[in-house]
Amino acid sequence: MKVLTKGRWLWTRTIGSTIVGQGIDSIIFYPIAFAGIWEGETLATVIAFNWFFKVMVEVVMTPATYAIVGWLKRHEHVDFYDTDTDFTPFTLKD
Repeated sequence: MKVLTKGRWLWTRTIGSTIVGQGIDSIIFYPIAFAGIWEGETLATVIAFNWFFKVMVEVVMTPATYAIVGWLKRHEHVDFYDTDTDFTPFTLKD
């Protein structure tokens, strides 16, 4: 995403990855941990609430992320991304 956005819109990367990653995590973890213990409606409510809560934590922390990333870039004098690398995890090449 950093390459596609030419290094802009950090918030889309941080919040977008949280939306997807925590969604997948919640959909997998809660049924494995609590299926048969909780009713289906309770399970769905917990999944939705926890996913929403985690995404909102990321939204609230985004200004802190911007501050930390900005500080690191200023102090390390580094801000690069690799446009020549194929980042696909679905390859058999080295």
